[in-house]
Amino acid sequence: MSSAVVVSSENLDEKQQSVSTPVVHAAEKKVNLLGMSRAELEKFFEDLGEKKFRAGQVMKWIHQYFVTDFAEMSNISGKLREKLEKICEIKAPDVVHRNYSKDGTRKWVFRVGDGEGSLVETVLIPAEDKTGARKTLCISSQVGCALDCSFCSTGKQGFQRDLTPAEIIGQLWMANYSYMEEVPVAERERTVTNVVMMGMGEPLLNYDAVLSSMQLMLDDFAYGMSKRRVTLSTSGVVPKIDQLAQDIDVALAISLHAPNDELRNELVPINKKYPLQQLIAACQRYLAKDGNESSRRHVTIEYVMLDGVNDKPEHAQQLLKLLKNLPSKINLIPFNPFPHAPYGRSSRNRIIAFQKTLSDAGFVCTIRQTRGDDIDAACGQLVGQVADRTRRAEQWKKKVAQQQEILRTQG
Repeated sequence: MSSAVVVSSENLDEKQQSVSTPVVHAAEKKVNLLGMSRAELEKFFEDLGEKKFRAGQVMKWIHQYFVTDFAEMSNISGKLREKLEKICEIKAPDVVHRNYSKDGTRKWVFRVGDGEGSLVETVLIPAEDKTGARKTLCISSQVGCALDCSFCSTGKQGFQRDLTPAEIIGQLWMANYSYMEEVPVAERERTVTNVVMMGMGEPLLNYDAVLSSMQLMLDDFAYGMSKRRVTLSTSGVVPKIDQLAQDIDVALAISLHAPNDELRNELVPINKKYPLQQLIAACQRYLAKDGNESSRRHVTIEYVMLDGVNDKPEHAQQLLKLLKNLPSKINLIPFNPFPHAPYGRSSRNRIIAFQKTLSDAGFVCTIRQTRGDDIDAACGQLVGQVADRTRRAEQWKKKVAQQQEILRTQG
């Protein structure tokens, strides 16, 4: 399969670049091997009358050397390569454009689906840690999101559909490939070190596709990532947290954002179905599964700081009480405003005071450095150019305008 150039829109600024991405031209639908697990590929090759070990060979070419042309797979017979070329493809989602932030953050906008399709976004955040250069990729699992958290711009777009395994793992494939485009195949190395399922959508509501994708991330024939470096973030779909504990061993993050049910019902509406007591109990069960302390030694708590809403001293005390029996690391996230957002960002002093209360009580508590907000890549800004087919954003903006008019007339 050949590569072609996909050109982004004419009005891209200097940070937006056209990118090369694999394209298939075929008269009939080909089988996309990109999202297949090792077991699925083994069955696929057996059905072709081939040995199972071919699956491992092809997986390495796809996920470790980022090869999309079967003709380049030199350890596979010419006859099999010709057969694969006729019936298969290796195709990541099309890249509409990519943006690079001045701080090194990268954002891709992918088109998924046939025709005009839908758009989703993926963000890579570079950083230095004790192991060296870390590159963390924030991956989307759905087009839009059904949960409608009140502080998140993505939720205002509503939900369109789940992503397929190929569309999910394709984001990781493309992020790695972006560093390898000019590198000879034999010298290519996987560059992304960490993955967080924390982009657009609720991962546990697209469970099967997300699970399959994470299994590929951990597979030594694919990305071979450590289970400590693959994190799933959820707003709290309790039954699926329990199922996740049975199916895979990865790190767990909870989008908490409030220390009591009344406030969390407002900020994270799924709390009405799975309140905090149930959520914390599910996290405790997740950590206790098989007594495995290697990667489940703590849950990461994500807590966006909203000015005057959840950042008061009493909220910090309530959070301490809530988490006292849950081994956890707390990540405080400065709120990133978006148009018509009904919230403001907590002051730096307020965030530091909140952190001190938690740290003094013995919790590891960090303040996330806001990165990529100059390209709308910061946390809560993953909305991009996704079309609002549910009219949720329109209805929400109308509600905000009505509230502003009430305040104006009262004032």
